[in-house]
Amino acid sequence: MSKKISLAAPPAAIAEAAEAGNAFQVTTTDLELKRLTEAIYLKYSYDFRDYSAASQKRRVLYALTQLACPSIPELQSRVVHDPGVFQQVLQYLTIPVSEMFRDPSFFLALRQQVVPHLRTYASIKVWIAGCSTGEEVYSLAILLREEGLLERSLIYATDINPASLDKARQGIFALSSIRGFTANYQQSGGKQAFADYYTAAYAAAIFDKSLAANIVFADHSLATDSVFSETQLVLCRNVLIYFNKKLQDRAFGLFHESLGHRGFLGLGRKESIDFSSYATRFEPLARAERIFRKRPGLA
Repeated sequence: MSKKISLAAPPAAIAEAAEAGNAFQVTTTDLELKRLTEAIYLKYSYDFRDYSAASQKRRVLYALTQLACPSIPELQSRVVHDPGVFQQVLQYLTIPVSEMFRDPSFFLALRQQVVPHLRTYASIKVWIAGCSTGEEVYSLAILLREEGLLERSLIYATDINPASLDKARQGIFALSSIRGFTANYQQSGGKQAFADYYTAAYAAAIFDKSLAANIVFADHSLATDSVFSETQLVLCRNVLIYFNKKLQDRAFGLFHESLGHRGFLGLGRKESIDFSSYATRFEPLARAERIFRKRPGLA
């Protein structure tokens, strides 16, 4: 049974429901959400109109509590008239959450099944779409360095959230997260001490700047922007789960267009290409780890 929550409820109650992801109803309308996303698009050119409605609703409700805003129309007014408020709301809508070597078996599969193919290229281009705050970017850079490929690789790390991109460029992560990152790294087939890649200072882990030498951080929206380079590997993990089917298909189209002959696509654990319009254009390389390969001869 759905749980009905009033916007007059205590903020903590709404936030708890929003974060839990339980089915619920609120005393507002889908039309208000559509008006909010349309206003954001018209004012700031950020397109959330084809994001998953359920996820979008949870995030907007959470934003209401964090900004002490009584209603979606009031939030819309504040967003339109105050760019600072929009930047705050953007943090909730884009969900900047990540970790290094997330799902270690995925990175182990990259090492064992994708890297041998990448070795055959004189130069390698990788696109990490929806790179968030950079944890996955540095994970891949470490993996490529250990496999002797980083110096001839160029990694495009893109996201729509400027605050996330700025954090990613810094390569500084909370020291409290390093224990979990280290365990992930070890399980992913890491070849040396993880501590060799960072310096600890003031409760932060500062990663080796040389890891970012071949990384280009850039703003890019899967909802509105086009392909910018041919690549051999595309990673877009735990991003598509927040899109509706229409936007997922658009993203798969961009990835297919970007990938060169027999290029590789890596998705998140809960994501699949199977039911998209591009299902027949890719074949599974490591299905359990959501790694696919572009089929030859398909435009």
